[in-house]
Amino acid sequence: MFEFLGYDFDQNLLRATFRYKGGTRNNPLNFTEIVEFSTRAPKIAENAKIDQQTLDRALAFAFIAIGTSYYKAFPTINVKLPASFNALPADFYNSIYQDGLSQFAFENNLTRADLAHFPYPDILIDPKTPESYSGSGKLVLQSGGKDSLLTASLLNKSAEPWTAVYISSSDSYPQILDELGANNLQIIKRKIDHDGLTKAEKLGGLNGHVPVTYINIALALIQAILNGQNEVITSIGHEGAEPHAIIKSKNNEPDLPVNHQWSKTAEAEKLLQDYVEYYIAKEIKVHSLIRKYSELKVAEMFVQNCWDKFGHKFSSCNKANYGQGTDNSALKWCGRCAKCANSYLLFAPFLEPTELNSLFPDNKSLFSAPELTSDFKGLLGIDDAIKPFECVGEIAELRRAYHMKRADYPDLPFSVPDSNFNYKKENNCN
Repeated sequence: MFEFLGYDFDQNLLRATFRYKGGTRNNPLNFTEIVEFSTRAPKIAENAKIDQQTLDRALAFAFIAIGTSYYKAFPTINVKLPASFNALPADFYNSIYQDGLSQFAFENNLTRADLAHFPYPDILIDPKTPESYSGSGKLVLQSGGKDSLLTASLLNKSAEPWTAVYISSSDSYPQILDELGANNLQIIKRKIDHDGLTKAEKLGGLNGHVPVTYINIALALIQAILNGQNEVITSIGHEGAEPHAIIKSKNNEPDLPVNHQWSKTAEAEKLLQDYVEYYIAKEIKVHSLIRKYSELKVAEMFVQNCWDKFGHKFSSCNKANYGQGTDNSALKWCGRCAKCANSYLLFAPFLEPTELNSLFPDNKSLFSAPELTSDFKGLLGIDDAIKPFECVGEIAELRRAYHMKRADYPDLPFSVPDSNFNYKKENNCN
């Protein structure tokens, strides 16, 4: 049994505490995560009244989403929620803990049947209709990557005021975020229960990827309500729908698509918006400003709109910037991972080689790096190589990017099939 024990919110400290119980029958473990929200909020500074009902509903969603970080240690079909969850959107929670944990399941030889199945109450009581929420204003998730910086640029061109928010689990944050042009920058600090997870590991607990985009959105929702805002904006292009593999059921039938970035998909965004509208507040919107654009189109737009200001300050490399204890105040590229290879493919059609190469440590073309050959094969769908478990473009899109690369880039040491992917087509994801 994995138990969701409860959560609290200290309004004076703007601090949320989320508590869970897992482990084994003989070695139960308690997990506690603390999240500190920002006081650099316009309406908090004015001592505005916080909408308590809406805040509590957003805390409940964060409670569920954050639980994936601890559930994964000892996954079980059986979960227990507090009695206060009298209206249970079980299908939505099951999507988070099944589709959202598909990569984790794949890497640990699990099937959908092995993952959490939230129970339906004997009598499903619809929640009290949320009272009208009167907040207004935009809160925009930022990371220092190309997608969120492009969103910032587009918002600045519209001349609409907006607030930036960054989710941190360390003592540093990308200094590039101070240059965005937002009203202010808010930092939310996650204090993950590393002690509890270390104990779990010693007991044989598992590890793996969780739907972190949902966790970040959940925390941004809380911050937006504290701010008195009604719009949470992400920066996700048309991505994530192409699975890396398929997990079969116990009956050997295709059952669970394996997707590193399920919580970034248009499907997941729609599920979340429906949940927010029905269970939190119908006036609050959660959406991506760049959802209709392909990753290749986003790269082109970034070069056109952001490169002069941010080209040598941004990064999409997780390995160099987001390891535990890493100082990411100045963003870097490692030049040795699938994320770097993916970015290199996307920018090669739009930048001169000397400019693109200068981002990476060796100042050389990544197409010539032998240690990246297998990553490029996975990205481009060659020799049955599995697509890397990272937030990367679709195979057809990346093949198109490769054949669009400028003539003075070297070729990869293998042939790449042609692709008629139309990267300029805007996708209707509504």
